[in-house]
Amino acid sequence: MEGEKRLRGHIARLELNLAQIATLDGQAHRARALWNLLHEYFTFRQGRFASLKDCDDAIRAARREIDWLGQLPAQAAQAVLKTYRQAWANFLNPGHPARRPAFKSRLRSRMAVDVPQARDLQISRINRRWGAVNLPKAGRVKFRWTKDLPGLSKGGPAGRIIGARLVKDALGWHIVFRTELPVPSPHPHQGPKAGLDRGITVPLALSTGEHVTHGPWLTDGQAVRLLRLERTSVRQRANRVKGSPASNRERRTYEQIARLRATAKRRALDWQHQTTTDLAQRFSVIVVEDLKITNMMASASGTVAEPGTRVAQKRGLNRAIATEAWGRTVDFLTYKSLDRGGLVAKVAPHGTSQECHRCHTTTPGSRETQARFACKNPACGWIGNADTNAARNQLHRYTSAAGRAVTGRGDLPVGGSVKRQASCPTVSPAPAPRAAA
Repeated sequence: MEGEKRLRGHIARLELNLAQIATLDGQAHRARALWNLLHEYFTFRQGRFASLKDCDDAIRAARREIDWLGQLPAQAAQAVLKTYRQAWANFLNPGHPARRPAFKSRLRSRMAVDVPQARDLQISRINRRWGAVNLPKAGRVKFRWTKDLPGLSKGGPAGRIIGARLVKDALGWHIVFRTELPVPSPHPHQGPKAGLDRGITVPLALSTGEHVTHGPWLTDGQAVRLLRLERTSVRQRANRVKGSPASNRERRTYEQIARLRATAKRRALDWQHQTTTDLAQRFSVIVVEDLKITNMMASASGTVAEPGTRVAQKRGLNRAIATEAWGRTVDFLTYKSLDRGGLVAKVAPHGTSQECHRCHTTTPGSRETQARFACKNPACGWIGNADTNAARNQLHRYTSAAGRAVTGRGDLPVGGSVKRQASCPTVSPAPAPRAAA
């Protein structure tokens, strides 16, 4: 049966010479400058917002009158306008978390250039490891071929490429192909259900008793080098005159730090993709806690009048949470489960680590250590891993809540909630039975 079409992205590393790098760098800076010009024109034009036609006419006039702006490809300039308008639409949408569009800084904004038209790319495969693509004003460029792109070869995936985006990080320039894939309506997943607890010591704990772990993202040598570079950057920044620009040597230190951190992030993404794909294939329902991660990572510094306590420990905890990227794990699980006929459900997180999954009582001191849970209920006395216990509580909250709908407005009743992510209704859990203490 024919299903819907879904957009996916595939990123590949570009092999560029110095002239091509300079060309793409210049285009990215011009795209950022055009965004800033649009923002000024759109928000400060005679006290009213400019229309789409006004902005389009202003871009065309600026490209004719300003030589350096004319070096940005016309389609890339139109893509900047489209992205800018979408940013305002997201901000004005009450249900969207986007912030108000603002000016982009040269040092803090990500360098990127759009190639909206797929016909301009002229993609071809050179050999097993490399492909080639046309980039506006940069010419023919090689890219790393790591997977078959849709619609380019016999036996490859169905679908088509609808455009691309060039992005630059600390490891160089990459191309992100926008692909449109026909996804047949999946049959309901027949696998078992599982609870999934996210943590730091144990990254992922399943209700089946399985723990999914990973090693450090950097090797011992890379970790030592990163620490040395960070200490060097602190010393260089302290010796610099306040307000003066960074020296070339200090900038090189920052670039080396960024490359090491980008390497760690790339390895973390690879582990997350492999792990979430495996979980989505095995389980029909994956239940996670509905964590407010932004609130969990709030600073503990406090104010001058009321300074916070254990600020250093809280800062370390925030870094550990950010390193594990709990939200990204759930995002990956959500769309991969949807493609396979499964779903991801969210339950209220309150008390899952203090409650015993067997007798469903909460007794003081049951969470003896970070890893050990020992129920203090004399009628139960279950002892086991604390993360596994939390995952089983999450699964229990989902199964006990199945089939109970909320009001038409989606209001959540008192006592917690379950949120089904893969196009499923929101339901509320039934009260858990409590044994006598």
